[in-house]
Amino acid sequence: MFDKVKNQDHLLGKTNRIVEGTTINGDITTLADFRLDGKLSGNFTSEGKIVIGPTGEVIGDIVCKSIDIEGKFSGKLQAEDMLNIKSKAHITGEVIVGKLAVEPGARFEASCEMRTQNK
Repeated sequence: MFDKVKNQDHLLGKTNRIVEGTTINGDITTLADFRLDGKLSGNFTSEGKIVIGPTGEVIGDIVCKSIDIEGKFSGKLQAEDMLNIKSKAHITGEVIVGKLAVEPGARFEASCEMRTQNK
């Protein structure tokens, strides 16, 4: 009935967005970039970049290419490339990343493992 999309190039440069005041209970899966300014209780998977804005909060697991966090995160985070933690961020749980940047003032209360990519 529906043709399976094979080429995802049409998603490049597009960003999904959940605005402040929105709460989602459940999992999110996307191929495109994603910005979250609301609250998610559930797992989050993206093949692109995730941005958790200053009012954003995630309680659950995240798997993504790269991520910027300005808000709150609690759970297990796996970022293939870069985790960028902004000064107002609060992170608890377990973090597995390729690269890590933490701005002064951020609360980082997590175990952290940095893994290099094998090519």
